[in-house]
Amino acid sequence: MTPPPEITEMLHRAMGFDAAALSESAVGRAVRKRMAQCGQRDAPSYLVYLRASPLELAQLVEELVVPETWFFRDGKPFEALQRFVMEEWLAANPERPLRLLSVPCSSGEEPYSAVMALLDAGFPPERISVDGVDISNVALGKARRGIYGRNSFRGAYPGLQERYFTATPHGWLLHEAVRKLVAFSQGNLLGADFSLLRGGYDVIFCRNLLIYFDDLNRERALAVLERLLLPRGVLFVGHAESAPVLDKWFAPVVSPQAFAYCKKSALPAQGKLSPPGAGLGRARGESRREMLPEKPAARLRPLPQAVSSIGQPPAGNTLEQAQCLADQGRLAEAAVQCEAYLREQGASAQAYYLLGLVHDAGADAENAKEFFGKAVYLEPNHYEALVQLALLAERRGEIRNAAQLRQRAQRAQQRRGIK
Repeated sequence: MTPPPEITEMLHRAMGFDAAALSESAVGRAVRKRMAQCGQRDAPSYLVYLRASPLELAQLVEELVVPETWFFRDGKPFEALQRFVMEEWLAANPERPLRLLSVPCSSGEEPYSAVMALLDAGFPPERISVDGVDISNVALGKARRGIYGRNSFRGAYPGLQERYFTATPHGWLLHEAVRKLVAFSQGNLLGADFSLLRGGYDVIFCRNLLIYFDDLNRERALAVLERLLLPRGVLFVGHAESAPVLDKWFAPVVSPQAFAYCKKSALPAQGKLSPPGAGLGRARGESRREMLPEKPAARLRPLPQAVSSIGQPPAGNTLEQAQCLADQGRLAEAAVQCEAYLREQGASAQAYYLLGLVHDAGADAENAKEFFGKAVYLEPNHYEALVQLALLAERRGEIRNAAQLRQRAQRAQQRRGIK
């Protein structure tokens, strides 16, 4: 069914999403499901019911919120978090707790990953204070329970489950020592109640949300984030969100693939102190020789190999070797290995997918799109390639196409039986 435009507009006001991001098919399915559960026979009667019930609007929003997260998603922001906290923040703040905000926090994988990264770096747990905020009470319920299936670990490193989780019949239960360091609450970044949130955060993760907002709501969201972030704090956004609109409020702190920003109001005058987050890498305009090493300093306990990718690639011409080279930033060598593998073994969806990742990391979006497309051609249900194509579409501003690709990815995920 085609939902009444009034319903789409109500959702737009409630969620802040660009209307183009709310596909008719997704809204239609959600409306049909809620109509059946509410006993409403047609769309006009449901619209009347929806207007009279804030609770029903919240339930409809829940139907449209599709969590897309996993532990240590993208990896690099958590390495950058370690460096910022241990090499810069700790020296300037020898006593007070570190305050971190994750919004939207979804089902908890991101804020919990931040806690585990800090613990792995040797940061004292009693000085960690993390807030996780999300619009979805369903996702927050899962976050508070702290029980996760295998899909939540698809980007995690070996040994994570054994070190921080306990196996149960229902999934992997996160240890209480980690769970107690995160306080979860329901909230909307654009809502009036969010403006009452206590500010003063040293670090904010707000990844893969701004791309869905229209220009006005994106400005509103950035104004809120700017207010909540401390003068020498660091904001992490998604890689598709490093757009010009950020430049009004924030300045980039260059750290490979971390997409970190500091407040423009905190930038130093000429000849003064270094900008916030300088320990992450190189601020715009500085010499590359001034960058800190990408690997954490020796005194840190670095994230294990699959995230920090420290170590030597395995011998032989394998995709594992190409993956290891790519993780170390040796992109040209990784591409050569993938191409050699394709020549020797023939067409491979996974090899094309890895080539797509290599080209995307090298800021070659066109070739990245081509290789991800080849992976999907060979394996139509290649979930990861579909997600990457959706992210590329979002980066180009093709919101409707991105939404369709995400729906395909979700169907592929369901077909694979990932919980």
